[in-house]
Amino acid sequence: MNDVISSTLSAIGTIIGFSVAGFGIGIGILGSKIAEAVGRNPEIKNDIVSSMMILLIVASIFILLVFAFCFMLLFFNPFVS
Repeated sequence: MNDVISSTLSAIGTIIGFSVAGFGIGIGILGSKIAEAVGRNPEIKNDIVSSMMILLIVASIFILLVFAFCFMLLFFNPFVS
């Protein structure tokens, strides 16, 4: 039983680590592309920023779903009897 719990905890740590790292890399790439787009065409800055905010909200919702899944694994683990 302790093996299952320790494996679950290491899996949760790996899931959270990779998801946060991927989120950070994705936001960095998104920010660089936004800066390029605004630099090329500054008069449509408001349209670009509003679409960026929508993408950030969607990505944040996915990160919250990952955290919810990890907490479900932590407290309602189906492998522990």
